[in-house]
Amino acid sequence: MTPRRKKTMYIIIGALAGLGMAVGLVLYALKNNVSLYFTPTQVFNKEAPQGRNFRIGGLVEAGSVQRDPDGLRVRFNITDTVRNMPVIYKGILPDLFKEGKGVVAEGKLEEDNVFHASEVLAKHDENYMPPEAKDALDKAAKAQAAAGAASAVPAPVAPAAPAANK
Repeated sequence: MTPRRKKTMYIIIGALAGLGMAVGLVLYALKNNVSLYFTPTQVFNKEAPQGRNFRIGGLVEAGSVQRDPDGLRVRFNITDTVRNMPVIYKGILPDLFKEGKGVVAEGKLEEDNVFHASEVLAKHDENYMPPEAKDALDKAAKAQAAAGAASAVPAPVAPAAPAANK
């Protein structure tokens, strides 16, 4: 092997090693900063990470909002119409936060099976819902309809009355 080829090969190997290290560092940084999205049903099924931040989304369950006397701590339930997840948030809620409306909360699921949110995001206009939340609600509605259809027993049909002759 000529000295020129040897030098070129060392440069290529060094460049590939540097590129590999750069990709590794980027993936490591993303692993710690990516916040995945889950529904209450997925959290109940233990698909969500334990001890790591993630996002949970759905609808604010009607009648579930409770405010502490200090005015900053709020408890509410997020539902995907199949399961509910209790959420505790300390801070100022967005103006558009309302019962029955779409919400996404970011935080951690603690050992008490309560989601402790560090941030709460509410929908920004009347027609908007995060695509993940809409898909999750659609899937939950289909699963609920399938479960309801499977457990429904058809009612007995009464025999038809004979037609009256006139």
